[in-house]
Amino acid sequence: MGVQHISNRSGRQSGKWSRRGILAALGAVPAGAALAGCSSSADASAAGDGKGATASAKSATKKATITVDPVSGTKKADFTAPVEVTVTDGTLASVTVAGNDGATLAGTFNSAKTKWTSAKNPFSGTKYTVTAKAQGASEETVATFTTKSPGETFIGYFTPEADSTSGVGMPVSINFTHAVKDRAAVQKAITVTAEPEVEVVGHWFSDTRLDFRPETYWAKGTKITLSLKLKDVEGSDGVYGVQSKDVTFHIGREQISTVDLSTKQMTVKRDGATYATYPVSGGNSQHTTWSGIMVISERFKQTRMESSTVGLGDEYDISDVPHAQRLTTSGTFVHGNYWASTSVFGSQNTSHGCVGLHDAKGASDSSVAGYKFYESSMIGDVVIVKNSGEKTVEASNGLNGWNLSWADWKAGSAV
Repeated sequence: MGVQHISNRSGRQSGKWSRRGILAALGAVPAGAALAGCSSSADASAAGDGKGATASAKSATKKATITVDPVSGTKKADFTAPVEVTVTDGTLASVTVAGNDGATLAGTFNSAKTKWTSAKNPFSGTKYTVTAKAQGASEETVATFTTKSPGETFIGYFTPEADSTSGVGMPVSINFTHAVKDRAAVQKAITVTAEPEVEVVGHWFSDTRLDFRPETYWAKGTKITLSLKLKDVEGSDGVYGVQSKDVTFHIGREQISTVDLSTKQMTVKRDGATYATYPVSGGNSQHTTWSGIMVISERFKQTRMESSTVGLGDEYDISDVPHAQRLTTSGTFVHGNYWASTSVFGSQNTSHGCVGLHDAKGASDSSVAGYKFYESSMIGDVVIVKNSGEKTVEASNGLNGWNLSWADWKAGSAV
């Protein structure tokens, strides 16, 4: 091994280095330089930055953390806000939210898949189990919570009855047990659809009554579906709906009867053809019969009629009026009459406002007009009264919304 010659201060040229000098010179080389001479570039970088190596190791060992809102174990969770699942130090692979009612809540992830939000709020009074898993995790996170029950509730009583068959004039009428302040929210939670398809619109008669109808009478044979999704809908401050159900009704044949009180005749048409004609007696000049389009809403083979119930004092009280069919809430009926002379029907208007047909006491004589008309009728059939000398009945007086134009009907919708 050779080394260079080094001159000293005296300028004298030195001789060759001894073996001990060579070893001493080599021993003076810094340790770091020696390591650099025998290490790869990667090793050098790692050795030169101890902090970077530690941070990288920590990052590799971080575990994804999943949180659920409402917090697991909550017994009276809010049901007016969606369920949220979030993850830190990772991404979400899957989320399911299942209630003890058998239903699940659908939801969506954000773009980064670090948050999942339910599309709808959870239902009240329901226990939910949330199962979530982070991407790459071997175990799932499971959380449970129970939503609180509403303090005050309302329901809607509907007509016609489920699975019933009605005439072509039958609206879907809903009466609520509590005044509705947020009409739009309630109406949006109720849908009425028809087969064959037709536009159906809701109309509010008051803060407790909402009716649905198409522009013209239903087509015969129509299937109607009422969907009530009122559960947890806030109708008024702190008052929530409880119903979540679908019901169906059917429309039968078309029967429209027209009562002309100038001729004192009633013409019954079935599916567009004349079915029968009956002589009648309407309201007298002091107690005129409402005019307009009316719908049969109740039917009684026999019933009691008492004048005091309609503001007429003690003028009459008949315990067994045969074949009575209600046309208005205020007390207008088309019914059988056994106490008047047969000569009255078709010639005089003598009633207190009802439309009467000749009938027999006991409601069992099938030969008389009252019996025949009753047997041919059903709830939802249309009865039109004209030339009575009275104004048109209010649309809200019974199931008589057909007296409103389509524009006026739609103007009563909240959506």
